[in-house]
Amino acid sequence: MEMIIWGLFFLAAGIQFTYLLFVFGRFALFYKDKGEQDLDLNTSGVSVIIAAKNEAAHLKDLLPLLMQQDYPDFEVIIVNDRSTDGSEELLAAFAKEYANLRSVTIRYTPAHLTSKKYALTLGIKVSTYDTVLLTDADCRPVSLNWIKRMSAPIRNDQKTFVLGHGSYLALPGLLNKIIQFETLMTAIYYFSFGYWKSPFMGVGRNLCYRKDFFMEKKAFKSLWHIEGGDDDLFVNRYANSKNTAIVAHPESITVSEPKTSFKEYFVQKKRHFHAGKYYQAKDKLKLGLYTLSHLVFWFAGLGIVILDSSWEPIALVLGLVLARAMLQYYIIGEARKKLEGKGKVIWTLFFDLMYMMNYWVLGVQGYLSKTVKWK
Repeated sequence: MEMIIWGLFFLAAGIQFTYLLFVFGRFALFYKDKGEQDLDLNTSGVSVIIAAKNEAAHLKDLLPLLMQQDYPDFEVIIVNDRSTDGSEELLAAFAKEYANLRSVTIRYTPAHLTSKKYALTLGIKVSTYDTVLLTDADCRPVSLNWIKRMSAPIRNDQKTFVLGHGSYLALPGLLNKIIQFETLMTAIYYFSFGYWKSPFMGVGRNLCYRKDFFMEKKAFKSLWHIEGGDDDLFVNRYANSKNTAIVAHPESITVSEPKTSFKEYFVQKKRHFHAGKYYQAKDKLKLGLYTLSHLVFWFAGLGIVILDSSWEPIALVLGLVLARAMLQYYIIGEARKKLEGKGKVIWTLFFDLMYMMNYWVLGVQGYLSKTVKWK
């Protein structure tokens, strides 16, 4: 029995170090942004599309910020999804001030369609330009160059998908720190595999793709019945090594308002994990190898410490745990510099354990759940 546990521990440790060094580490250490030279080569139009339900308070702050973007030709389309908070009147007032603001109002959603996918489809369908840039009403671009940077690979390199980073506002408290770490780790996952030319997901808070491609694939065909997945499942189904680019630059990110209660956070994560069970098998394997080895690494290591009280095996286990923690601390810090322009993530080991527990507890619930909602 003890030999089996040792074997599992070393196997899990090998997988963990392989991911940290060669998957996450390759992006964290070697990815380089193209710089400024290509941003203005082709300034064709961009349609920014936001699906919003009862988001008047957020839209009131967001729309003036979007209109300040440093890009010569763009429109903003707000899809007002059955709002009852005065959003329609607010959008009508803003439309008088901003000529490039348009809105679509949804009175009802067909019973066989999921609401957010339906809203996004209507917004994309009426958009003027082939390059569509998606975000949410509670998101804020951190720079005036957000549109320029996120759309550049489509405008200049003829890509179909562009994956961006959507972070969350930093607030006091343990929950917010958990959200910050989990969001950063998720970004490291999909940016790392995107850099390896094996993209598997994106986030709707910051995602860009071609309208013509979207319409050619008949919007969210075969995904309509799934609540959520308008971002990661659409990317998972159609993104590949040739048609997808990542944009990791502090000027390209958006910042969203995080959940402020564990109950709201659990509901959100349940929805995210629910979509994950519809990923392609090869992409489940990418995630599963790391997350399962993560779990086995900690539990097998704990089992060795409990079963063998002599100092040599305990020292070996603690040494590998410490080595992994130091490597992870360095890799996450370097990746964060690429994504957000910031560095160190304090208490990495603690939040790594919290991340593991959240993944397996909420992940199993979300995977098995049959009922999740957008709003």
